[in-house]
Amino acid sequence: MEKGFWKSGHVPTLISAFLYFDVSFMVWMTNAAMAPFITQQLHLTPSQNGMMLFVPVFAGAFLRIPLGLAAEIIGRKNAALIGLTITILGMLYGYLFVSSYTEVIILGGFLGIAGASFSVALPLGSGWFPAKYQGLAMGIVGAGNSGTIFAGFFAPTLASIYNWNLVYGFFAIPVVIVMLIMLFLAKEPPSKSIRKSLKHHLKVIVEKDIWIFNLLYWVTFGGFIGFVSFVPTFMADQYGVSKISAGQFMILVGFSASLFRIVGGGLSDRVGGIRSLYVVYVLLIFGAIGASTIPSLTMIFLILFLLAATMGVGNGSIFQLLPLRFPQSRATSVGVVGEFGALGGAFIPLVMGYSKEITGTYSYGFISYAITAVIALFILLIVRKRWTTTWVGKGGKALDSHDGAE
Repeated sequence: MEKGFWKSGHVPTLISAFLYFDVSFMVWMTNAAMAPFITQQLHLTPSQNGMMLFVPVFAGAFLRIPLGLAAEIIGRKNAALIGLTITILGMLYGYLFVSSYTEVIILGGFLGIAGASFSVALPLGSGWFPAKYQGLAMGIVGAGNSGTIFAGFFAPTLASIYNWNLVYGFFAIPVVIVMLIMLFLAKEPPSKSIRKSLKHHLKVIVEKDIWIFNLLYWVTFGGFIGFVSFVPTFMADQYGVSKISAGQFMILVGFSASLFRIVGGGLSDRVGGIRSLYVVYVLLIFGAIGASTIPSLTMIFLILFLLAATMGVGNGSIFQLLPLRFPQSRATSVGVVGEFGALGGAFIPLVMGYSKEITGTYSYGFISYAITAVIALFILLIVRKRWTTTWVGKGGKALDSHDGAE
């Protein structure tokens, strides 16, 4: 890791932002991790179970833009504290009051606030760091995706020992701790963008480049979310592994994607995010095609690891480029791109399910994902010249390596 990195910005804020994103991601995935327990106790139908899993993901995606705009207007630290407060209230609601399907759906809206933390945590943690370290700073905070691991490991275990409602109470504890850390250690980045008008930040939504980033992130982060949520079902149904073992595959995807997100950010600082993404999409194409052959259990294990790690690198690379393109609207741009990435998470379970139902195999689900990676690679090739002659350097490196924090 770069020697000058830790001295170039405010490390307590970076760590606070990482912890904020980490516990929020854990909370966001709580219902998915405990779905079998909730479904059994509340006697949910398959469609109700699907809706229970859909609401937190959709709410988290939908709320990313509003929370990102709030961060631009009232400050990123203040927006983070508000998000954590609402998340705690949601956990308490789940612990004390949820006992029906309708109440689980309402709780899903609260969990969505945790999912929306993405649009605040990343610009908060990276806001103190210069342009040449944006990829690494964003990658470190983005590694909070590892919250998936904690949800997958602790939630089912605790639910099997205690009533599943108590898990929300347990999970509220680390959220409170992180809120206190954020309150006392984090500092608002010296960002001029916060003093811009709401109209200025909304202009980001109509920028052509933001929609290109949306598609690029749809493939990498959407792939990550989609595989995290669907891999347990795929492994249990296709390979007949136990539910516990299937859940461990969820941890595998979450861990490798989170770890390699940091690698992707740091690598992109060195070689450029565009160069990095070329390799990412090529590997995703071949990895998905390899998985479509439904190989042996050993081979699918290796392929899933490769896919998850590559998605992580891609996530880090995209967020090395994004703040360079929108330096005065980081929180808004992160919110917009993060929203579409999260919505992409619904794509994989949907196409995998239809593939199995219509053709009797999951192969065409993997092929469909490979096609989205081909489209992303094609678009990246088209915009490369324009990007590298206007706002970013050769290969996607920062133009001015001596820029200060935003």
